[in-house]
Amino acid sequence: MKRVEQPTFTISEANAMLPQLQEDLFKLQLLAQHFEEKYEELQILKGKRELAKPQGSTDSDPFFELESQLEFMRMEIDLGIGNFERKGVMLKMINPGLIDFPSLLNGEKILICWKQGEARISHYHGWNDGFIGRKPYPEC
Repeated sequence: MKRVEQPTFTISEANAMLPQLQEDLFKLQLLAQHFEEKYEELQILKGKRELAKPQGSTDSDPFFELESQLEFMRMEIDLGIGNFERKGVMLKMINPGLIDFPSLLNGEKILICWKQGEARISHYHGWNDGFIGRKPYPEC
């Protein structure tokens, strides 16, 4: 099987993609927040039910609908994360948003990086350095 080469981006290509990626990220963040709220609601309901449930009760599953909603939301989140990967970028964190763009600088493989709140992309780091090793991109 032939290995597909990961695309690389120039800083201007990455910046051109940023508005759409920010929109996708915002939608994903809302979905993740909604998922967390529903999950917390389910845990509270299960806790209350456990306290009130008589011994030996064989009621049908009262949480089926909520658990199904959570499963569907989880699939939507996975699809949203996959959309970043399909564009060739790496979503490192959903909240706060952190996106890396594979790139080359002077023949060296690097990651151009953007953190939510930054107006444009202007930093990079090595593949093994992570966010902590960020440096200003030359000529930015």
